[in-house]
Order: sequence, then structure tokens, then C-alpha cells
Amino acid sequence: QVQLVESGGGLVQPGGSLRLSCAGSGFTLDDYHIGWFRQAPGKAREGVSCIRSSDGSTVYGDSVKGRFTISRDKSKNTVYLQMNSLKPEDTAVYFCAAHRSPALCSVTVTWYHYWGQGTQVTVSS
Repeated sequence: QVQLVESGGGLVQPGGSLRLSCAGSGFTLDDYHIGWFRQAPGKAREGVSCIRSSDGSTVYGDSVKGRFTISRDKSKNTVYLQMNSLKPEDTAVYFCAAHRSPALCSVTVTWYHYWGQGTQVTVSS
């Protein structure tokens, strides 16, 4: 079955960087879009970025454009989220998720069927 495992979260100072990883099993990145989402306490889950299965094209949420970069290594079946210039408002639990579609990928939460357990990112001095 499709399984996703996030790693790489932690505590970082404002302006710092982190790289999150999402390791997949039970499927291949050629067949599934992968999205990154985040959820802060008391807030709705928010789409951060996604990478399309067929061609690796990407989408970013407005709040992270220019600071975050999504990429993938198909040989490792792993998707990464490089986060630079981190701000306190980036603090949240970050999740990766997968869904299968011939269309462009989207950061719409309800499109995704398979989710990882999440990894905490805290940006604080």
C-alpha cells in the first residue's frame, strides 16, 4: 500500500534553512503527484507545494514562493522540500501527501488520498 514518511523537521532560527524529506513506498513518483502541506495550531491545513508525477513541474503557495523549493529523486522515491529564509509564521507540522491524476498537481488538500504522519518545524529565536 502507499506509505509516506516525512523527516528533517526541527528547530531553526528565523532566516535559517531546513530540508524536509518525504520517502515513499508502495508506489512510484512517475504515477503520483506529491504535495507538501502544513498545519499550525488552531489553523486549517495549508497547501505549500506540489510536484507533478509525469514531468516534475511544480506549484507553490503564495506564502512560500521564492523561499521554498520542491524537488524529487526518483531513484530514491523521495521528494524534498528545501526551506530557506524561514520565518516564525512557517512554524507548523509539515505533511507530505500523494494522489494520482493525469492533471496538473495542486495544493488542494482534499485532492490527496495518502498522507504521512508529519514532521514538526519550529522557527524561533
